[in-house]
Amino acid sequence: MADVMSLSIDIPPPQPGRAIALYARETPGHAARVAATLQRLRDAAATHPGRIVQATSLGAEDMVLTDLIVRHRLPIAIATLDTGRLHAETLALIERVQAHYGVAVEVWQPDAAAVEAFVREHGPDAMYRSRDLRHACCALRKLAPLQRLLVGRSAWITGLRREQSAHRAEVPWQEADAQGRTKFNPLADWSWADVWHYIARHGVPYHPLHDAFMPSIGCAPCTRPIAVGEDFRAGRWWWEQDDTRECGLHLPTRATPNPLATEEGTA
Repeated sequence: MADVMSLSIDIPPPQPGRAIALYARETPGHAARVAATLQRLRDAAATHPGRIVQATSLGAEDMVLTDLIVRHRLPIAIATLDTGRLHAETLALIERVQAHYGVAVEVWQPDAAAVEAFVREHGPDAMYRSRDLRHACCALRKLAPLQRLLVGRSAWITGLRREQSAHRAEVPWQEADAQGRTKFNPLADWSWADVWHYIARHGVPYHPLHDAFMPSIGCAPCTRPIAVGEDFRAGRWWWEQDDTRECGLHLPTRATPNPLATEEGTA
């Protein structure tokens, strides 16, 4: 585990449009993937009427899903987590999304008293000192509010993609989470180029730190820009030196049979 005093996060100034210029390109079958994703969203909404939510991190993938949901007027709620340690740009993007799309984004926060007690006992940068403390911080700031967000809901939607990391290489179209809810991953087969081609083509608002070489953005103390050749999630909890770094929101559970599978994609 790295010495907390040795950690610094140097974020280059974002250059607007850099991410689109670097990543966006139309890949073979892109239009078909968009159509298939839209159908998955429609079918998911029909299967879980009034009980389904998109849990958005406001990353590029989730912005694609939000755009599809709103553009096609799908009855899917949109919610996000404010951990209390987000970048200012992330908080500003919540407001921008609401203004751009004219929709309400549910914002769920951790229990303030529990956070205060944790910080009082372990300090504000406890996540750097041990893996157990980092997991405890993630559980407090992310997992607990997510579970409250999901109360009364039978399904949720994520922006997980198989290309994001080796740990996510077998992400299914849908799975059962630890509580038995259905978890949909409708972008599982999308590439990073697909994501950015869609964003560029449809004028989707996106996180400005994507323009600063940050493809995966979480809490401010736990996210850094990546270098050439690193995978998409190398900038998350980088001091742990572990290829399976996760916060716990998306640990593998079990794939469930997908009744909506097409000939091109299976569960």
